Amino acid sequence: MSATLPETTVRPEYVRVERRKRALTEGRLLVLAAIVMSALTLRVAVTAFTPLAERIGADIGYSTAVVGVFGMIPTLMFSISGLLTPLFARRIGLERTALVAMLMSGLGMLIRAAVGGTAELLIFSALALGGMGIGNVVIPPLVKRYFPDRLALVSSLYITMVQIGTVVPALIAVPVADAHGWRISLGLWAILGFAAALPWLGVLRDRRGNDRVDSTGLPPRTQEPKGKVWRSPVAWGMAGMFGMTSLTTYAVFTWLPKILSEAGASAGFGGTMVGVFALMGLVPAFAAPTVVARFRNPFPFVVGCAVFFFTAFAGLLIAPMSAPLLWVVLLGLGPSTFPMALTLINMRTRTPQGSAALSGFTQGVGYAVACVGPVLFGMLRSATNGWAAPFGMLVIAVLVLLIGAWQACKPRMLEDTWN
Repeated sequence: MSATLPETTVRPEYVRVERRKRALTEGRLLVLAAIVMSALTLRVAVTAFTPLAERIGADIGYSTAVVGVFGMIPTLMFSISGLLTPLFARRIGLERTALVAMLMSGLGMLIRAAVGGTAELLIFSALALGGMGIGNVVIPPLVKRYFPDRLALVSSLYITMVQIGTVVPALIAVPVADAHGWRISLGLWAILGFAAALPWLGVLRDRRGNDRVDSTGLPPRTQEPKGKVWRSPVAWGMAGMFGMTSLTTYAVFTWLPKILSEAGASAGFGGTMVGVFALMGLVPAFAAPTVVARFRNPFPFVVGCAVFFFTAFAGLLIAPMSAPLLWVVLLGLGPSTFPMALTLINMRTRTPQGSAALSGFTQGVGYAVACVGPVLFGMLRSATNGWAAPFGMLVIAVLVLLIGAWQACKPRMLEDTWN
């Protein structure tokens, strides 16, 4: 009697499945590296410049009022990028758009560190920030395309990288400038932009043009909103909540070092506090979406954020150096309304068309309004030679934020209100 050996032949179907799984894993690792490196670049042009703004102005010759113009550029370029990026992505593909974004960022940061005039500095800062604005828009659908089974995990990783890229430049900008000059401190971040472009080249080589026909992560061309988003109080509430949060945040990014330096702090301390302000954004990035998802009406949490803002404003105005770390920590918790607003975009819509329409309206109007924050703050500072009027403007902005959030947080849907 002969023994029957177990079947050892591997079926062709199994081999094909295993090869597809291995190819997907390897391809996704490369995309993950590209997303992580790109996320690290999305704020460096802002926080690498802010602690050095006065030093650069003293060297190349621009006034304090121009600092506010530099503070306006990020929101302006983010708003423009939000409108134009979907068109680029449709035409050349998400991956190519991400590659262009990183090259723009690297080139803008490199050239602006070498120029000798204010106009050139503004132009190439805008180029770098335009690339980062494109990255803001294109990376989320890339996450959706490649990681539909790991959306929460990869999104958390991506947000964490954005925050790290916000914190680190602010912390080291002044020490590097002290040791090697402001041009090196400002320009070294171009390396990160160019490095982030390299894995996208690898992704494009692997896909061999398939990125242009792959519409995963993009809304279908045929899906049009069935209502007029601008007629909805939900949309205007969202725009007010998002816009006033952004206005306040970028005004603080721009002027916090100046506020502290006039109170007697060193430039290095001001840069560190900008880093702390950015670091606090990690807390709401993880907590706020959960809060919004669990509570039918999260408006009480918005009120809590407003209290953080008002307390920090009072502390920085009345006694900035009595407890600067406390004021900055509270100030950093105030913009928890930013991830709350982004989460509400999906929580207050029923359909992909509604979500896309509300997102576009919220960010387009919000960033456009936020542009005036740093400039108006600086104009009020110059006109009054004090900080009371600028902080008064921020108080008004937070009050508008509350009014907007009252509308945005109500448990109702955009589609029920946009006709």
